[in-house]
Amino acid sequence: MDFGQNDRGPRFAGTPNRIDSVQPPPAQAVLGVEAGRAALESAGKGTPAKAGGWKILLGILLALSVIVNLVLFLALIGGIALFAATQKGVYAEEVLLAGPRSTKIAVIPLQGIIDGQQARDLCDQLKMAETDKRVKGVIIRVDSPGGTISGSDQINNAIRKFRDETGKPTIAFMEGVAASGGYYTSVACEQIVAEPTTITGSIGVMFGHFVLEQLLEEKLGIQPVIITSGKKKGWPSMFAPFTDEQRQYVQEKLIAPAYKRFVQIVDDGRDSLTLSEVEGLADGSIYGAQEALEAKLIDKVGYFEEAVELVKSLAGVEKAQVVQYRKPFSFARFLTYQSSAFGGLKLDRTTLYEMNTPQVLYLWTIYQ
Repeated sequence: MDFGQNDRGPRFAGTPNRIDSVQPPPAQAVLGVEAGRAALESAGKGTPAKAGGWKILLGILLALSVIVNLVLFLALIGGIALFAATQKGVYAEEVLLAGPRSTKIAVIPLQGIIDGQQARDLCDQLKMAETDKRVKGVIIRVDSPGGTISGSDQINNAIRKFRDETGKPTIAFMEGVAASGGYYTSVACEQIVAEPTTITGSIGVMFGHFVLEQLLEEKLGIQPVIITSGKKKGWPSMFAPFTDEQRQYVQEKLIAPAYKRFVQIVDDGRDSLTLSEVEGLADGSIYGAQEALEAKLIDKVGYFEEAVELVKSLAGVEKAQVVQYRKPFSFARFLTYQSSAFGGLKLDRTTLYEMNTPQVLYLWTIYQ
């Protein structure tokens, strides 16, 4: 056994030294590893650029898809809304109080200043209540200071006609203000219920008229020229003083007939009052709910739920679903509102005519 020594230490004879047998890698292998590493680095540097391109393309496609779907959605909504707007007399039902759908009480709102459009809307809703066999009774929900004589009279007539032709009980429920034309329409109903804080009455007529003579001539230097076939043709005129003769003329031709009809309408609608009693109340005075009850202008002071119970009792039903008619969304009306809201005052011929024309109204003026 050879215990030979070398500079690395002893070793047994015939046994190779494993440390001495490890040789450095050849130069070709080193070059191959370096080439592979460079290739990987080059490939790695190219991947983000390609991925970024795909992301941009996908983003563009996604944005286009969203835009196309949004346009299609708006077109669908617009088409449905436009179709609904073209259906005259079509109203949606909003459930106010739950109950069996086979038996319904219809609530028809009358709110704000009464005019021709208000009258047409209410007539359309009465037709819905008339044709719907499930409607057993109607509540006219009034919150109005009145308005035009023609609009108030049309509504009164429509309610009376509905009652006569259908036999369905119809009551008025007053909330807030139901004065002048608001009361004129209410007396067409079978009974009247008013909230404790309601203001009603104001039985009478008002006339409004502007005189702009001094403003035009003295301030602006404008001289109006009016030619008529007779002196009364242009009475009253906003370009000339309002004389005592004209005042008497307006009183006889406009105020007196409208006032007489108002008194007659109340007398016809309130069996509890005589004609002389109505005339005593018809001096334009307003009444609180309790005062109106004592004066027999209304039948009951209460809230909406009590009005519902009253109409159910008159209709002879114990349970009913209470629904209120309302106009569906109209794309055309929305655009009209937007244009009027941002378009400012439009002084066309119709607007100037309305400003120049005296108004005879069933209206409680403090509301203005």
